[in-house]
Amino acid sequence: MIKLEIAYVLVQCKIAHEMEVLKALLEIDIVKEAKGTFGYYDILVKIQAETHDIITETITKKIRSIPNVTTTTTLSIVPEQD
Repeated sequence: MIKLEIAYVLVQCKIAHEMEVLKALLEIDIVKEAKGTFGYYDILVKIQAETHDIITETITKKIRSIPNVTTTTTLSIVPEQD
């Protein structure tokens, strides 16, 4: 069984655009979950991929390019604690 890399991305978006950003996130193949949140960040996203490079590329080229996404913060999982 292949061990998948996991990361969580905290997404902040422009006011009143949360649902469209959420829908766009869920269309990305390595996005496994996306949930709206209250607080500084608007959406919590769980992503899984075979390599860290795939995760990095997805965040930089897909997630950050979604219209109305203003900032992201990535939380990488420590493999030994997974």
